[in-house]
Amino acid sequence: MRRIVRNLLMVLAMCALESAASAQPAADLAAGVGGLGATGGGSTLPEFPPAMSIQDMVRIRGQGSTPLRGIGIVVGLRGTGDSGQELALARPLAEVHRNNGNPLPDLAELAKAKSAALVWLSCEVPETGARTDDRFDVTVSVMHSASSLLGGELIIAPLSGPLPGQGVFAMAAGPVTVENTAVPTVGRIRGGARMIRDIPMPRIEDELTLVIDPQFRGWTTARTIAGEINGAAVRLDDQTPAPPIARVIDDTTVAVAIPPEERGEPANFIARILSTRLSPSLVDLPAQVIINERTGAITCTADVEISPVAISYKDLVVTTTTPVPGMAPPPGTLQSRSWFPLQTAGRASERARLADLIHAFDQLDIPAADRINIITQIHASGRLHAKLIVQ
Repeated sequence: MRRIVRNLLMVLAMCALESAASAQPAADLAAGVGGLGATGGGSTLPEFPPAMSIQDMVRIRGQGSTPLRGIGIVVGLRGTGDSGQELALARPLAEVHRNNGNPLPDLAELAKAKSAALVWLSCEVPETGARTDDRFDVTVSVMHSASSLLGGELIIAPLSGPLPGQGVFAMAAGPVTVENTAVPTVGRIRGGARMIRDIPMPRIEDELTLVIDPQFRGWTTARTIAGEINGAAVRLDDQTPAPPIARVIDDTTVAVAIPPEERGEPANFIARILSTRLSPSLVDLPAQVIINERTGAITCTADVEISPVAISYKDLVVTTTTPVPGMAPPPGTLQSRSWFPLQTAGRASERARLADLIHAFDQLDIPAADRINIITQIHASGRLHAKLIVQ
């Protein structure tokens, strides 16, 4: 039966099955989220890999990303730049002329300039640090009245550390690419920043502190990581179990003591710790629903459940029919209704899941914005059994 949405949205969702004594296997949960549409499609969540390593879940304390920033001038614009009458542009532009052997005696000579724009530059150095001559992308944003950066090129400009007085770490230059034509005042220079100074990470001496990534944080995760590290530790001399070296500091951090015999060259020890593998089933993560309001994407774990709830939203009329190619539907075959039944997948061990509701959204062709509003309201009512994260 084909369901055609004529107006926009009223969903009645009633979920009445109770949980059985046996829990659903993890594989069934991963496979049971079919029909989860991020923006209205029918994509499915991938299953977990057989195992993941500790380095997939943590970072080493002190290894954080470093933002660089600066101000520059984009030239080559086709009449979409800042007005030359703006002193904020006229002064640095006159300085560019002077540094290149063409001093201007009067800023008024730049009054008709519309091919240049004063821009804000930002660059993110990854948490692994950077070495001289490494290259990173630069984000370019208009600061004043320029209407577009299309066709522009950034004159070489310095990028400094995030705090005053830290000095210049990189130089930025290159053609600007406008990735979103709907917002032509923001662009990107691929590999436009070249490092002229190292940004090293802190040296590790006698202890390694692992910081768990936000999406994995919890006492269960910290306990599991510490247990796996202690279980994998062996003495180098006779391969017998070593004393515990990992301890849980809190639900975010795990401290790992580096054995005295490894402290001279800790690289091998750190590599073994970070590459220690564990089964994802050991990490009892809380159910989560992550919503990106800008893109309309909805991501949920396979075990997100909802309690019985009735939803009324706007006005929806669904018409079902059995079509015959080339023929109009016969009288009496049309049925209109303003509700959609939501049931479980039919197994006694399965309670209603958010994926079932999103599958109903797919059937009714509900826009992404309306899906987000409904899920947010279900969470506010206490019927969504998961942590809701709206980005």
